[in-house]
Amino acid sequence: MLIHMLKAKIHRAAVTATELDYVGSVTLDADLLDAAGLNEYEKILAVDVTSGARFESYCIAGPRGSGTVCVNGAAARLVAPGDRLIVMAFCSLSPDEARGWKPKVVFVDAANVPVRVDSSESHGDRFEGGKLLPSDGGGGRG
Repeated sequence: MLIHMLKAKIHRAAVTATELDYVGSVTLDADLLDAAGLNEYEKILAVDVTSGARFESYCIAGPRGSGTVCVNGAAARLVAPGDRLIVMAFCSLSPDEARGWKPKVVFVDAANVPVRVDSSESHGDRFEGGKLLPSDGGGGRG
């Protein structure tokens, strides 16, 4: 048996462009791919925090240091420049591997520059202004 676990997450990156006529994929700044440990052509799940849309695709590398987060092809109809996107990839692990597993969680600034890479998150945690704001412990948004 294998358990599907979060491998990596890029948290609330700003969509910089959409390209409807491109063949497909999500173009991500190569620095974001490296920070998250993502490979080009790796399957991803993207969630648009702004619109609520969710879609699967794969990622390709954009220019390093550019902050590029460009949604291509049909998925370009689901997002708009400026929307906040969560990009996730998953892996399959044995139960023993899963017990100690920690994903890479990449937090970005307003220009999509990685400012923090962590291996955990708690319910209620928020990332604002380049800082992780821990949960208030009460399950609320504090």
